[in-house]
Amino acid sequence: MRPRVLITATIALTTLVAGATVPAQAGPPRPTEPPKAAVAVGHGGAVATVDATATAVGLDVLRHGGNAVDAAVAAAATLGVTEPFSAGIGGGGFLVYYDARTRRVHTIDGREAAPASMNETSFVDPATGRPYAFDEARISGLSAGVPGTLLTWQDALRRWGSRSLAQMLTPAARVAERGFPVDETFASQIAANQAAFGQFHSTSALYLPGGRPPAVGSTFRNPDLAETYRLIAKRGTGVFYRGEVGRDVVATVQHPPLATRPVGTWPYPIRPAGMTMGDLADYRTRFPEPTRSDYRGLQVYGMSTPSSGGTAVGEALNILERFDLRSMTPAQAMHHYLEASALAFADRNRYVGDHTSPAVLRELLGDAYAKERACTIDAAAALPKPVAPGVPDGAYGGCSTATVADTRDDRKSTTNLTVADRWGNVVEYTLTIEATGGNGMVVPGRGFLLNNELTDFNFAPTQGTAPDPNLPAPGKRPRSSMSPTIVLADGRPFLAVGTPGGATIITTVLQMLVNRIDLGMTLPEAVAAPRASQRNGTTQAEPAFVAAYAGGLPPGHAFSETAEIGAATGIEFLPGGRLVAAAEPVRRGGGAAAVVDRWGRP
Repeated sequence: MRPRVLITATIALTTLVAGATVPAQAGPPRPTEPPKAAVAVGHGGAVATVDATATAVGLDVLRHGGNAVDAAVAAAATLGVTEPFSAGIGGGGFLVYYDARTRRVHTIDGREAAPASMNETSFVDPATGRPYAFDEARISGLSAGVPGTLLTWQDALRRWGSRSLAQMLTPAARVAERGFPVDETFASQIAANQAAFGQFHSTSALYLPGGRPPAVGSTFRNPDLAETYRLIAKRGTGVFYRGEVGRDVVATVQHPPLATRPVGTWPYPIRPAGMTMGDLADYRTRFPEPTRSDYRGLQVYGMSTPSSGGTAVGEALNILERFDLRSMTPAQAMHHYLEASALAFADRNRYVGDHTSPAVLRELLGDAYAKERACTIDAAAALPKPVAPGVPDGAYGGCSTATVADTRDDRKSTTNLTVADRWGNVVEYTLTIEATGGNGMVVPGRGFLLNNELTDFNFAPTQGTAPDPNLPAPGKRPRSSMSPTIVLADGRPFLAVGTPGGATIITTVLQMLVNRIDLGMTLPEAVAAPRASQRNGTTQAEPAFVAAYAGGLPPGHAFSETAEIGAATGIEFLPGGRLVAAAEPVRRGGGAAAVVDRWGRP
């Protein structure tokens, strides 16, 4: 999320005739861009993203009759331009959709998949028998999964949209062509990746002109990405999954575009990998049933595997429902939130992966299991960490114990957006290329970075003699923490929230729900409140959280401070059709929320 002078992104509607893209005879006027604000209240639809330009693009789609899915795709494509180190067509994500007509929640799994050449030892150095260091694995072809973002956009539009993919790529292509001002965050993300980016001629040419990041205040343009978007708009996603763009993706993975004169040095060899055109052609999105947890009379829907987000958030809520948080002091409520999160993470690490059986997932989200887990929480002291996972076997009674849980963490990047339209449809969408900057490789001539999503697999077994649910395998999708969440009240939307942040995504979404539902905060207050992330180890916390709560917590909590956690967006649905759209006021530079018709506007 970056404060920047907004770039006008005109949406030129197109009509598909005989397989060709033809401009409409009369396109809409240039959009009137709203002032950048973290909160907006009004009617007629709303958009909240981590970037002001993307929010303006999505809002313009809504203003010209598009629905929530149309606007979400257009905004996401724009984020691929303005937030290229967090998301783009070289990555994947999860989309949760509420259909107002049927009052049903649907999901799309567009997570990246391992190529057929991957196996359980792919991240083990054959020379030493030890797992690669994270950065050694990341900056390589080994880390790149088959991207799912484009098919997510296509399939969402075909099922629920009212516009074509070609139409929704147009504004993003124009932003890429015209450019946008470089701010300090954009430049600093390049600087943080300079050694990695500098190893590849294609990445250096785009992001390190003259051997250094572009100057703050300069205009950044990406004509290659603009042309790639236009090529996909003209010829469809087949050009990516079976055609020339895909061939360039495969060539980049198999033969990393090493610079003859690198910018800086890199301590590891840069390894190729075995992704093929067959891997791309075989990729399909999935449409799993959403997870569901009933909490305080509300229905909380999330993403099923390979995401662990829906299961972990749902389990933690089920645990917390055993306690009256509203009657507690804020510190006592936060104690229970942290403990429930630790318990859910112990189970997440032990049991959840791409191939976890539906029976196990049902047990993890069951009320009887939650009751057994909740009985381990002590109001007077924090549990020693790491806590043990439970045994979701259907036989519940006492407070069970088991082997110590794995505490491995995900790296973090990602972006998130929330959209609602005038008809009541809602999209919560989290998309990513994993670490900031992905695997560091821009596909030559195409203008987008590849993901390093496969480093979300465990590099070696983590569960002792028990099966590890998150080891690499051919075609398998790595476990994710992305947690796009839609909350219903009596079948109608109440909240939609999501955030980036690696494994902290789960805790951020959970904490926002507790803040809003139990502690009586407004949605903007819940988004802005200081955060802590307990993932079955030392609690990672923002300084403001430690200052606000640490003195009132029972003994046993240990904190490591971090500047900020997550960068959330959300929409709340009020009586009378009013909407509150909220984005971060400060974190990652502040987000942008907007409504079609502002409440009280003259």
